[in-house]
Amino acid sequence: MAKYRGKSVKLNKVQRGGSKKFFVYVKAGSKVKKVSFGSKTMKIRKNNKAARKSFLARHRCSNAGPKTKARYWSCKMWR
Repeated sequence: MAKYRGKSVKLNKVQRGGSKKFFVYVKAGSKVKKVSFGSKTMKIRKNNKAARKSFLARHRCSNAGPKTKARYWSCKMWR
């Protein structure tokens, strides 16, 4: 558990809601950061092989970057 703006939160656990479709709290150095990602209106079609392949290529998921970026978490949801 960690503190984010005075409340206890679980780190690295994807949750629904917030300003986007999903959000997650991550440790960024010594601070806790809230990362929001995903469109509320779009579906994750990872069961569709062509859609998954296209998404992973389009977002360069082979090198998704650090956990503090939305791209990392979005790519993780599509794998």
